[in-house]
Amino acid sequence: MRITPLDIQQKQFPMKFRGFDVEEVYAFLEVVREEMEELLRENASLKEAAQRAENQIKEYRDMESTLRETLMTAQQMVEDYKTNARKEAELLVREAELKADSMLKEAQEKVIKIHEDIVDLKGIRRHFKEELKRMIESHFKMLEFDKEREGEEEEGKSAL
Repeated sequence: MRITPLDIQQKQFPMKFRGFDVEEVYAFLEVVREEMEELLRENASLKEAAQRAENQIKEYRDMESTLRETLMTAQQMVEDYKTNARKEAELLVREAELKADSMLKEAQEKVIKIHEDIVDLKGIRRHFKEELKRMIESHFKMLEFDKEREGEEEEGKSAL
């Protein structure tokens, strides 16, 4: 059973012959009651302060938890961003390599085509030279033939 300051104040002691000094007992009970009231007020105040501190600690823990979650989310986002950037870079490199390979293949095909064209042009030049040589030889033969005919005609005119 808990004793309250009111219980102390209202407590009555039976009177006995040659008992305690009543006024002294009541004065002591009054001091005890006041001390108890003060202790109860202090206890209530401390309980309130403890409750406020507990609530504040709970708020701080909630904030800490939220900050941890935010930090973890941010770290995950950074990791995802890095991964995506890495994948995108790899894709760009692959695309560039494919484009470079395609350009190289095109250039090689052009080189082959140019070599083929050069070979064709050399053949055409050779053929043209041969035709020109044949034509020159043919004209030269015609000139010689004309010269011989002219020589025969002059001999034939001189012989007459």
